[in-house]
This record gives sequence, structure tokens and C-alpha cells, in this order.
Amino acid sequence: MIPLRDTEPSQNYPIANHAIIGVNILVYLIWLAGADSSRFMYYYGLVPARYTVSHVAAYFTLGQQLFAFITFMFLHGGFWHILSNMWFLYIFGSKIEDRLGPLRYLLFYLLCGAFSGIFYLIMNLRSNTPIVGASGAIAGVIGAYLILHPGAKILTLIPIIIIPVFLEIPAFIFIGVWLLFQLTNALESSAHVSNIAWWAHIGGFIFGIILLKFFNSFPDIGVTQTLRKATTRKKTHRLQIIRPTSLASDPHLYGEIRVSAYEAFTGAQKMVNIPWGFYNRMLRVTIPPGIGEKRKLRLKGQGKMMPDGVKGDLLLDVIIADK
Repeated sequence: MIPLRDTEPSQNYPIANHAIIGVNILVYLIWLAGADSSRFMYYYGLVPARYTVSHVAAYFTLGQQLFAFITFMFLHGGFWHILSNMWFLYIFGSKIEDRLGPLRYLLFYLLCGAFSGIFYLIMNLRSNTPIVGASGAIAGVIGAYLILHPGAKILTLIPIIIIPVFLEIPAFIFIGVWLLFQLTNALESSAHVSNIAWWAHIGGFIFGIILLKFFNSFPDIGVTQTLRKATTRKKTHRLQIIRPTSLASDPHLYGEIRVSAYEAFTGAQKMVNIPWGFYNRMLRVTIPPGIGEKRKLRLKGQGKMMPDGVKGDLLLDVIIADK
């Protein structure tokens, strides 16, 4: 299952989440540029034996030992590793930052990662294999998302052989399946050697829920309020889900597309997913500059196919979301 986006709108631009993604990519490029891979990973990754085996721990200072609990979450072992992690962070992280604000979200993310590392260390006390990756921190983000938006829908791509199938899956089901996958693999890794830190994912998920409760108990003040004002979104999400309606005898479909006042003035390009029966269509929609509230956009030939062979249109009412 590949998540494409969720249905929960963000009110603010996720500057901290994007910064975290940027740092991860930068560190990956530095690693690709020629660092000694095994030495680099052992020094900056998280190695349980460095903390539990005395003759190994002797080679590291206290600062180096503590530093590894931060650095390990910014390292990745390959292209697909970092791509999948950053994509999940992009999908889910913005909503947690939207609730907490940039500074609290950054601290929340780092603590989730650090706690996920501690949890993994406890479950693998004498392992001499370094673990790397943002998965534990991202698992904390996913845990927080489950608490904040359990009823949200996740637009999900499920590739069946060569046919892409798009489904809207409730967040609690999507995350439940994800969590079951983590638990199953974590239990299997206890009996077999695994190069994936499944227990770090479980630990991060648990601590994400706990930390969200803690951070949510503090109101927005000072810098957080200032940053919220500065990062207010001028645009709605580029990918939108439209659930059309229609009468039985009417070949046309009717729906709504949401834009900001800024986009209504300047124009915009949107991608829309249209679930209709057993089919899902992805269409590109152009919002012309200067469009007004409740103006209709007509997408010719995107309506229903009637028994007489006539195909209707898709008519979209333009809704200015922040008007």
C-alpha cells in the first residue's frame, strides 16, 4: 500500500517537516559522496553493543554515545530506504506540525526518534549491528496521526500486477494494517536475524502517542503563534479527492473543487481523484485566474456513460476555502 495523500487539510506550511526531509536528503548525499560506509554507519548509527559491551564502549566518549541517538535517524542505507521514509514523513508529518507548530513538532520528532532507538537497544542489548533510518521517528508521527485524525481517509495506491488501483482507506485501518505488519516482523526478527529495526518502529509508535498527549497539554504562545501566522498556507492541496453526485437520468456528474482566495486570483493547476462506483480516475484541472465563488468548471466527457451512448460532463463548483 502506497499512501498518496490524506483528506485532512493543513492550515500552515510545514516548514519544520520540510527542513527535516531536506536534512535527511543532504546527509544521504554526503554519504553517497564517498564516506567510508561501514565506518560512517558504525560511528553515527545506533549500535547497542556500544552501550552494553564494555570493551566496545571504551572507544567512544559520552558525547559520541549520546550524539548517536540523534544522528542515526538521519542516516539511510539506500535510495529506496530514504525514499519510502521521506514519502511517509511528507504525507503524515505536516498534519502533526499543523497541530503542534514548527518548534514543538521538531522537538517531538527528535524525541520520538531517540525513544525509538532506546526501545530497540533494550530489545537487542548486545547487537553489534548499527541501525539507521528515520523509521522510528516517523512511526511516532504515525502514532500521533492516529490519535489526531483516526477518521481521515488515506488515498492509497495498491498496484495489482500492472494495474494501479486507487482506494480511500480510513486512517485507522491503514495505520492498523501498518502496525500489524510492524508487529509481525518484530516478533519474527526476535527469532531470526533482521537488518530492519522493527522494534524501533514499535517503540517510536508508542512514544509518539504518549508524547502527543504531553505536547498537546501546552497552549500556543509566543514564537509558536508568530510562526503560525507566518506559515499560513496560500494554496490548497494540489491533489484533491472529489466525490461526485448525479441523478439516475442525468448523464452529468456534479462535485466541488476547493481553492484559496490567492489561487482564485492567480489561477492554479490541480490533480483530482474521482471515485465513482468501482472506478477511480485521476484528472488534471485548470483553475483560470480571476475565477469567482460558485463558478462552474466543465470537464467534457468525464461524466456518466448512458445506455444510449451519450457521455455526460463533470461539473465542478469552485469553492473558495478561506473566503
